[in-house]
Amino acid sequence: MTRTKFFALSAAVVGILIGASIVATRATHAQTPDRVFELRTYTCNEGKLPDLLKRFREHTIAIFNRHHMTSIGYWVPQDAPRSGDTLIYFLAHPSREAAKANWAAFNSDPEWQKVRAESEANGKIVNHVDSVFLNPADFSAIK
Repeated sequence: MTRTKFFALSAAVVGILIGASIVATRATHAQTPDRVFELRTYTCNEGKLPDLLKRFREHTIAIFNRHHMTSIGYWVPQDAPRSGDTLIYFLAHPSREAAKANWAAFNSDPEWQKVRAESEANGKIVNHVDSVFLNPADFSAIK
């Protein structure tokens, strides 16, 4: 399967999956018509997915929160080969401009820089990142 086809399929599947989290999301996050969603797909170097998941679980999400990056959900594909090297997740930002500022703040965060360096002491974890900004369709359950 080509990267483009996989990405399109991933986006469709993840879109369906976020429907399951809508009730929780609505209960904990005020909906605003101006928020933008970011779909991120990380492809890891061989054998590094457990390291990436640990880094997210123990550090990254907390740092995201500090920089106003709202986590919607995180997924690992069920089927090989992507089940062994891929993390897919959604973030929400108030706008594209806010997303740019949030990412700049995140990347310059001293804790993030330390965590990344420590977690990559035995080699780089992420090989490739795809990022797509999305607006919900007018009939989408999440806005």
